[in-house]
Amino acid sequence: MLMRTDPFREMDRIVQQLSGASGTWSKPAVMPMDAYRQGDVYVIAFDLPGVSTEAIDIDVERNMLTVKAERRPAGKSDGVQMELSERPLGAFSRQIMLADTLDAEHIDADYDAGVLTLRIPISERAKPRKIRIGGESGRKQISG
Repeated sequence: MLMRTDPFREMDRIVQQLSGASGTWSKPAVMPMDAYRQGDVYVIAFDLPGVSTEAIDIDVERNMLTVKAERRPAGKSDGVQMELSERPLGAFSRQIMLADTLDAEHIDADYDAGVLTLRIPISERAKPRKIRIGGESGRKQISG
């Protein structure tokens, strides 16, 4: 259901993950995701631990789904000295080309326990349907 169009972007994602580089708005890091079909719905889950819902932006333009997020450093108060900082901060982004068989007009988004889950219904025209032969004239009718 997803269409990959840029193999070099995938290589960039792998290099960023291995190097531990933080993302910036001009070159955001990618976020890990899972994608699967569950009945008549396509599900995409993004890992965004520690990101507030206000810092997540989801857009669809034509068939291009774009998810952007930003994880900011925790508010530092006086007397706090950071000893270790391994959690990636900065901007994260992922663009996915959606197939025409998905109904991009009815995407449902949910954010729970650091996971952004998008549910995209399979469009009616992509679902299997029976074709029956109608009446005496022998015309075919499609029932959906």
